[in-house]
Amino acid sequence: MEVTAQSVWNNCLSFIKDNIQPQAYKTWFEPIVAVKLTDNALSIQVPSKFFYEWLEEHYVKILKVSLTKELGETAKLVYVIKMENTYGNKQPFTEKIPSSNRSALKSQDVDVPLNNKNPELKNPFVIPGIRNVKIESQLNPNYSFENFLEGDSNRLARNAGLAVANKPGGTSFNPLLIFGGVGLGKTHLAHAIGVDIKDKYPEKTVLYISAEKFTQQYIDSVKKNNRNDFIHFYQIIDVLIIDDVQFLSGKSGTQDVFFHIFNHLHQNGKQVILTSDKAPVDMQDIEQRLLSRFKWGLSAELQSPDFETRVSILKNKLYRDGVEMADDIVEYVAKHIKTNVRELEGAIISLIAQSSFNKKEITVSLAKDIVEKFVKNTKREVSIDYIQKVVSDYFQMDVSTLQSKTRKRHIVQARQLAMFFAKKYTKASLASIGSQIGKRDHATVLHACKTVDNLSSTDKQFRKYVEDLSKKLSV
Repeated sequence: MEVTAQSVWNNCLSFIKDNIQPQAYKTWFEPIVAVKLTDNALSIQVPSKFFYEWLEEHYVKILKVSLTKELGETAKLVYVIKMENTYGNKQPFTEKIPSSNRSALKSQDVDVPLNNKNPELKNPFVIPGIRNVKIESQLNPNYSFENFLEGDSNRLARNAGLAVANKPGGTSFNPLLIFGGVGLGKTHLAHAIGVDIKDKYPEKTVLYISAEKFTQQYIDSVKKNNRNDFIHFYQIIDVLIIDDVQFLSGKSGTQDVFFHIFNHLHQNGKQVILTSDKAPVDMQDIEQRLLSRFKWGLSAELQSPDFETRVSILKNKLYRDGVEMADDIVEYVAKHIKTNVRELEGAIISLIAQSSFNKKEITVSLAKDIVEKFVKNTKREVSIDYIQKVVSDYFQMDVSTLQSKTRKRHIVQARQLAMFFAKKYTKASLASIGSQIGKRDHATVLHACKTVDNLSSTDKQFRKYVEDLSKKLSV
């Protein structure tokens, strides 16, 4: 029997199908098309760059095993990315990512990312493009303006949100971009605006969605060849709220489709509300044309609340929960937990729980014990910039040296460690990590993580580097 690209790939699929869950197979392998087989290199066509990156990160081991089984140890894999232009017309294979000298097959431990709790990606709202069907807003009514207390740290963002809620699409705050650190209330405020709009304008179509879910839906629409339906669905929304827009970083296909949706909504007087953990000026790997649109309206920052606001937040929380607590205890908690609102409320919940479970009276002494444990056990958010600084200091070099193009062994290892810890401690995409650590591509980051794993198990000195840096970054 003649060996063809199709026959080799069919055999690989049989092996893969037997070794991963059916849902994962359906989502990530059924859309792949075998293109050609030359010089022991199998070319496969994938729907998008994000799809290719996901395969390399999550399924590289099973791909390697299945292909080696068919073609031997010299087997290579070439990805061909099927691109779409902005009107949805297919263009033949316009971008190739060859394995060249570095085999695209990399061996690393693989966790199958989709399980039974994550069913096939479907539009969770309505059939796209149908106007007369009620669209669920996906809003949480518990997040309201009433329980979003005003203080110096959030006054601008809160008042801008109220203005938008009173007149969606009719203010100069379009888009309204709310940005700030973890746990400061970005998602709460975004929901509060949506809830208020639904209350004042019940006929308006309001939709809240995370950027991650938006991306998943887009990938699904490309795989099922209904990209235009996806766009039409979002173009009928009156108020679109996208949470954690920084998640679009490095995802050029999703950014492209969002660009067109954004333009349509803006030109038709619809309101767009975005949240992000960074100001537009600090966003990495977001296209300039999108960043410029983010700046059209108002960018409002949420900062850490001051002492008075923290006390007000705690008292409001206690009032809503029907719990009484002495002022000196509330003030003690507010004084010692300064980072964000989420930790503040978490500490007060822990205090109430300890008191009720252990039948103890709530005292300053008990508050002190809880706060100490809480602060100690709270993992600090680590940024890629911070990781680069810690690694550079550890190896006694400048960050600019770490990011440089030099191939000196000790600098390369420091750079690889920075990439490894960036993947471990942040939610940034591989493309974003590579871009921030010396403008490398995501494949370099994958290679760095594999190298660190290998050296940690074979090189005693290198293992010490990893252990030392882990301690420094996890305090």
